Amino acid sequence: MHDNLDSLPSLNENYELSLEQISSYQRNGHILLRGVADQEEIAVYEPIISDWVQKLNGHDKPVEERDTYGKAFIQVGNLWEKSEAAARFTLAKRFAKIAADLMGVDGVRLYHDQALFKEPGGGHTPWHQDQIYWPFDTDKTITLWMPLVPISEQVGSMTFASESQKIGYINKMVISDESHRTLGQYIEGKGFEKMNYGAMAAGDVTFHSGWTLHSAPGNPTETMRKVMTIIYFADGIRIAEPDSNARKADLAAWLPGQSPGDAAGSRLNPLLYSRV
Repeated sequence: MHDNLDSLPSLNENYELSLEQISSYQRNGHILLRGVADQEEIAVYEPIISDWVQKLNGHDKPVEERDTYGKAFIQVGNLWEKSEAAARFTLAKRFAKIAADLMGVDGVRLYHDQALFKEPGGGHTPWHQDQIYWPFDTDKTITLWMPLVPISEQVGSMTFASESQKIGYINKMVISDESHRTLGQYIEGKGFEKMNYGAMAAGDVTFHSGWTLHSAPGNPTETMRKVMTIIYFADGIRIAEPDSNARKADLAAWLPGQSPGDAAGSRLNPLLYSRV
């Protein structure tokens, strides 16, 4: 499929952000942007990504027999390494520039991509902070979350706890029933406003900060919720000493050959956009 890479949409054209959108993201820790990829672009890239997810799906048990994390989604990372066509999507300059603009930085590198496909009957994604998994000591991280198919109000966007990113590191809890309960109580206690953007079209995106608390509902529909995510960090940040097994595992997986104190940027972390 798509041996001719020249026929793939480049995804390099600029998506203009307003100052209001940038300040809203910096205040709340999340934002919805409509139509970041158009329908023709999605029509080309969705089958490519879906095909690879199907090939690389590691689940061998039906949904109802898995643990909470396993029920939440089919998860496939670094698709861009497996396929030049998928790499066109993950490494797209258009998406990377939005990430840099929202964070207010001069350049961004790829941390990794992840397809997160929530099956029909798939469970909820518990409350968590992404960055407890990442060996970085910075708030300059951001995730793009793009549905490749329309998602209904029932499934919706993720739910975000607005301004929770300002607190930074809350606790080390990995995604679990315990994190859902404990962080849910924390959100209530702090009085954070919860925001869900509802239905999204294929090609709409949310961006959220690495520290923003978020969760996602289950999938009660008959169709697969197909989402592609791309995680970026600001160019020039340093790797922190990993203080948990999750962060040690991430350092080995996504920053191969690098050590604490190094400027993050292994062969798996290309510079995707730079203003300078």
